[in-house]
Amino acid sequence: MIKKIALSLSLGVGVLFASEQLNFVMTKNVGPLNPHLYSPNEMFAQNMLYEGLSKYDTNAEIKPHLAKGWEVQNDGKTYVFELRDDVSFTDGVKFNAVAVKANFDAILANRERHKWLESANLIQSVDVLSEYKVAINLSKPYAPLVKELSLIRPFRFVSPNSLINGDSKDGIKAPVGTGTYKLESSELGVKDTFVINENYWGEKAKINKIVGKVIPHPNTKVIALKTGEADLIYQSEQIPLDVLADLKKSFNVEISEPINTLALAINSNKAPTSDLSVRKALNLAVDKDAIVKSVFFDTQKTASFLFAKSLPHCDINAKEYAYDIKMANEILTSDGWIKAKDGYRYKNGAKLSIELTYIGTNAMYKSIAEILQAQFKQIGVELNLKAEESSIFYKKQRTGDFGITYNRTWGIPYDPEIFLGSMRSPSHADYQAQLGLANKSKIDEKITEILATFDDDKKDKLIKEVLTELHDEAIYLPISHETNIAISSKKLDGVKALNLANDIEFNKMKLK
Repeated sequence: MIKKIALSLSLGVGVLFASEQLNFVMTKNVGPLNPHLYSPNEMFAQNMLYEGLSKYDTNAEIKPHLAKGWEVQNDGKTYVFELRDDVSFTDGVKFNAVAVKANFDAILANRERHKWLESANLIQSVDVLSEYKVAINLSKPYAPLVKELSLIRPFRFVSPNSLINGDSKDGIKAPVGTGTYKLESSELGVKDTFVINENYWGEKAKINKIVGKVIPHPNTKVIALKTGEADLIYQSEQIPLDVLADLKKSFNVEISEPINTLALAINSNKAPTSDLSVRKALNLAVDKDAIVKSVFFDTQKTASFLFAKSLPHCDINAKEYAYDIKMANEILTSDGWIKAKDGYRYKNGAKLSIELTYIGTNAMYKSIAEILQAQFKQIGVELNLKAEESSIFYKKQRTGDFGITYNRTWGIPYDPEIFLGSMRSPSHADYQAQLGLANKSKIDEKITEILATFDDDKKDKLIKEVLTELHDEAIYLPISHETNIAISSKKLDGVKALNLANDIEFNKMKLK
């Protein structure tokens, strides 16, 4: 089997006179910006500095980027990439096959850290075929490889001069990429400053300098916008959403199409949520419309399934768990959960009590949790709220130490294939939430088959089977489809709220 994809780009000469400075607000500094690692790097900033062989767009289409095209050979076990020959890192080092191999070798030297991503498990070697041609060799066929190479991390390229003895797992010397911007300076707790990459191979950005100001408090961010200290606030969790109506009077406010799904993961491997009747009753007991209205001020839409049906392969033939308190109560009673005088249910002497863990600094999580606590009480379920530091929150997800936890899909291009692939690894809450299912191993086998097939009809059938099984098992409680919100000064043109997570198109913005 041979599949060939190529791209013909027509590039402009760039903007002769770029605007001066754009100020936007951030909750924290962008971090060390190692493209091969994760926290505490800010992904939007990594996306400004580093590029991949391929790139995704708002239609979830994967296109060539630093690679001009590729061929899939050896029945899907070898991918040959033809690289662009006009690209340099911002330190002057040429981007070529040697640089690609150096980066892949550095990433795979830390393979264990990236095991949530199937390509990191399957890549056996990267061969330099010529100055601008490389071959990536896999242990078995893997259809989503090019999609995974488009992700913001870890398969993006840092200058080989920034690697430390050829490695990146313990840090890099400097954040040097090929992107439209480069990091000029960073002041801890104050700001990060990015300047235009004048030698960028593609269309140059229109603004010379981007300054990210560190303003942790949501209300202070709004003040910065109103006083002119900031020109842009981006992403929905930056500010209290109840101020949007007022901001629309003086600023441009744009809300994106749905990005991903905010959901709760319900632990099937821990009592009492190991009981299917409990999981179904919880799904039926949530008034999602009330949450979207009171927490998100109608900037999001309610979700009925783990993935929006508009995504490829996700239009499953299943009935949603519509809000129905009566039915939820009937299911629990039929399964032997009896209400006591205290208003809560008991079965075999055990109280129907569940712990919901959330990140304590996340006001949105807290607000939703308090609504859920009241709604679950209507069906006799005690919901205990446990605020955690983010590191503890994610550790509990990895170890399965939760009854219910917040979870979200990753949006395009991860959804659905790459997100499904991650369910087989204990790196995220999904694996632990599904661990109590009798058919867990079969679900994982189907996901492995999904990732290996190049047959779209077969892939469609398998994905729908997996999603239907997970829905029937009520492992997830979908709440809403999240959106991006962009609030900008009237003097700023070209601002668009994208249906992509962690992608801010600074390169398309222009100051009047």
